[in-house]
Amino acid sequence: GEGFKLRQPQDAVSVAAGQTLTLNCTIFGDNINGPVKWLKSRDSGNGPGNEQVVYADAGTFPRVTWAVTKSNTDFTIHIRDVQPEDAGTYYCVKFRKKVPDEIEFQRGKGTEVSVHAEPTRPVVSGPTRRAGPGESVSFTCTAGRFFPEDISVKWFKDKAPISAQQPQVTPGQTKFSYDMSSTVTMTLQQDDLRSQLVCEVQHSTLTAPLTGTYELREALRVSPSVRVATDPRGPVEVNKTISFICNVEGFYPGDVDVTWLENRTEVKVENVSKLLKTPQGLFKLRSLLEVQATEENNGSTFTCWVVHDAQAPVSAMAVLWVTAPDKE
Repeated sequence: GEGFKLRQPQDAVSVAAGQTLTLNCTIFGDNINGPVKWLKSRDSGNGPGNEQVVYADAGTFPRVTWAVTKSNTDFTIHIRDVQPEDAGTYYCVKFRKKVPDEIEFQRGKGTEVSVHAEPTRPVVSGPTRRAGPGESVSFTCTAGRFFPEDISVKWFKDKAPISAQQPQVTPGQTKFSYDMSSTVTMTLQQDDLRSQLVCEVQHSTLTAPLTGTYELREALRVSPSVRVATDPRGPVEVNKTISFICNVEGFYPGDVDVTWLENRTEVKVENVSKLLKTPQGLFKLRSLLEVQATEENNGSTFTCWVVHDAQAPVSAMAVLWVTAPDKE
């Protein structure tokens, strides 16, 4: 076998994700009985060991074919639809048959393959809990599986740029891929209900930037104002009906629960208006409680108890004053 030579000429190859990768290997000289296989190591430069078979005559390899079929000298392969996980070091290896196994006879120097991959579409995430106007909130934009490492990120609120820290780029799940995280902090305003946060990612593999969006209303909470009025106003004659009207206004989101209490006892109410949306994007509703005035409930306190977005209750109250009817 001293006259046998295996030539693997490519030191490094770069290919775009989705394209076809060609790896060259030729042999010449003495005829050695045994197969030629392509092996891949995930760790560049480590040589033999911890390798997987990429292609061989025996086995199933759907994406890989010989460039020249049934050749005794040219063992170049094509790998189609290359993905970031295909990055690594590839070896063309000649084996010698030795019953009952095969032993490695000679291998090429290895070709380091990197896959130029577009980043995944950016995803913008906000706080786990809503925050009110005036509170400072952080938002994070993430994208991954890209190569090479250099990537740029811009943030916009609607169309206005927002300053942010440099993105944090970390190694991905494979040796030749990277992940990115960028964070921006801003103070929420009530009029952000109709604003949008945009994360724009640019990378050498892209012809146009990729964008991720976040509707700021998903992070915002506006607490309601609660007022109770009576109709009629002032004291009411015994046995007459008085209406207690609870106006719950200017809140977001629309998740609200209204309860009436007479003194400290809950009163069943069926007359609650539909949730209405204001031109500012906030919500409002009205709850009506009708009570017959009696001598027993004179001086009773009626409280409208409002729980909004699982926050501490907001309430307002009115007192029922009953007067005796005028006697002629």
